Amino acid sequence: MVDLELEHAQGDLVMGIDEAGRGPLVGGVYAAAVHVPLALADELLAGAWRGINDSKQLSGKKREELAEIIKRTPACKWCVASASAKEIDELNILKATHLAMRRAAEGVGEMKILVDGLPVKTLPYPSQNVIKGDAKSLFIAAASILAKTARDADCLRLERLYPGYGIAKHKGYPTKAHYEALKRLGPCPEHRMSFRLDK
Repeated sequence: MVDLELEHAQGDLVMGIDEAGRGPLVGGVYAAAVHVPLALADELLAGAWRGINDSKQLSGKKREELAEIIKRTPACKWCVASASAKEIDELNILKATHLAMRRAAEGVGEMKILVDGLPVKTLPYPSQNVIKGDAKSLFIAAASILAKTARDADCLRLERLYPGYGIAKHKGYPTKAHYEALKRLGPCPEHRMSFRLDK
């Protein structure tokens, strides 16, 4: 279960950052940053935020509910940012992911950062990476929920703009159905052309 041990070790001005959407063939990659004053965070962990966990461990409905709770929490600073499919093609997926993370961090403001996964050297403020941080840190887990729900919402937008690919169902990931749609329709303007789109 997530807790606030890592946050308390950093001091009061700390945010958590996570990303969503590195693996799909279409659309942007998303990142979110979340900060709450630690005195309030301790209360939230025992109360309104007690259901927060790694977004991959939650149902879509639960993620949506928790995302709204996070966004409506007084004193919570949060930002969701993205890098577009075009930026992914221009930079590569790793650099584009780091760009989205930097944008999210700048949206919250200057403070220490706990970032999920491997070190990110291009973040604008001092950072500590945490392997599997979305299952350990409350702030990273909250960020994982905001990033994932934002990307899922974007998949619904892509479904409306480019019907036929099944994006709302497979969320752009490289499934058999997605590859079959690509063979039938060719790529849409928001497919990542630097990814392998044939199989």
